[in-house]
Amino acid sequence: MEKREESRPEDVVIADDRDRDDIAREAETELDEDDRLKPEFVRDVIALAESGETEAARERIGRLHPADIADLFELVSDEDRSLLAGVLGDMLSPDVLAEMNEHVRERLIDLLAPEQVAEIASELDTDDAVAIIEDMEADDRQAVLQAMEPEDRAAIEDALSFPEETAGRLMQREYVAVPEHVTVGDVIDRLREDGELATDFWEIFVVDPMHRPVGTCQLSWILRTPRDIAISDVMKREQTLIPVDMDQEEVALRFQKYALISAAVVDKAGRLVGMITVDDIVHIIQEEAGEDILRLSGAGDGDINEPIRETYVARVRWLVANLGTALVASAIVGLFGGAIEQMVALAILMPIVAAVGGNAAMQTLAVTVRALAMNQLTDSNSWRAIWREIKIALLNGGTIAAIAGAVTALWFASPALGGVIAAAMIVNIFIAGVTGVVVPLLLDRLDQDPAVSSSVFVSMVTDSMGFLAFLGLAVASGLVSMG
Repeated sequence: MEKREESRPEDVVIADDRDRDDIAREAETELDEDDRLKPEFVRDVIALAESGETEAARERIGRLHPADIADLFELVSDEDRSLLAGVLGDMLSPDVLAEMNEHVRERLIDLLAPEQVAEIASELDTDDAVAIIEDMEADDRQAVLQAMEPEDRAAIEDALSFPEETAGRLMQREYVAVPEHVTVGDVIDRLREDGELATDFWEIFVVDPMHRPVGTCQLSWILRTPRDIAISDVMKREQTLIPVDMDQEEVALRFQKYALISAAVVDKAGRLVGMITVDDIVHIIQEEAGEDILRLSGAGDGDINEPIRETYVARVRWLVANLGTALVASAIVGLFGGAIEQMVALAILMPIVAAVGGNAAMQTLAVTVRALAMNQLTDSNSWRAIWREIKIALLNGGTIAAIAGAVTALWFASPALGGVIAAAMIVNIFIAGVTGVVVPLLLDRLDQDPAVSSSVFVSMVTDSMGFLAFLGLAVASGLVSMG
């Protein structure tokens, strides 16, 4: 007994932990206070690689976490990425590729042979392997799949059969499922003996004879429960099931709403086909949140690693659309050309009315799009949301109108002009508030993404109505005439 105590495996683990701690401390010197790679480290590694000091470069890179190695590839140019890939060789692990920006990963995978990509994908969970393979060209994808083991290839092909950005693409096929008649001891024995378990899991799924999930059991419960207790007596029957065709954004919302660590994915017959874990959801939440903001601005993916052609195509179409809406606003201004000639102050003040209205609309639009994305705005409360924005618009309009009217009256020594711009501000900010909430709601009802199209329509309405309200009120008040 005492001899076993002295040579217990825990001592080895502690020694290994010390080695890892030393490596971690060394790696920390390569990172700044925000956990970003220091510029001098990046320059030093590239210099070592260019001078042929491969082992020195590998040693410095080897201290980093896979996520930091992925960051290193994202920080350097395409030419240097090829150089680093050659230096790293077998250190270019599956974990590094899984953490890498998709645009960078695509270009890097183009440098690898199909057999290398297949070997890397085989070492990953299904969801990570799919993320690597799904963006490849059809011929390259087929070559990689042909190089994989039949079992791995079947799992990847099954995942690729589901639409993009659905639970079927996101889930991993490796999970632990047990029948409800077994005991806790049976489950523990299986977990110890099975060498092909999922890499990371926090709970097991209990299934009926038709392989439909009937409950879940956390590992912590299993470890604290006597071996002879039936698993059905300790499992939790209430669970959140994810349909295999559910959009990944809706999956993320369920994880957030119900504070899930993992969840079972079921097919149309209700059978268990996979699981989704929270580490994948964190990436989805980040992607979806950034995606909506970028779509509002028409900036495409907004990724600095995105190819220039793709960025150009994504941005130019919205610039063309904005040009069209600007021409509509200009046409309205043209109708009042004679009035503007009579009072130059109108030309000076017009942009102010349009700009403030546009900003007010974008505030409302951003809040509405976010509420729709987070399922906070539905048919149940849409009218209440519209009325809320109307009240906010009237309050904002009154405040801005009072300031703009007073400043204009003093600046141009014309109380009448001050009254006109004040009234125009109230009208345009009111229109902006209503448009900012109604347009995305209508697009959502029509099954269109409100984040993509709303800003074009809202900008056109606020610019056009702002000019029309200001110039029309100036004519109606008798300050100027149409001719």
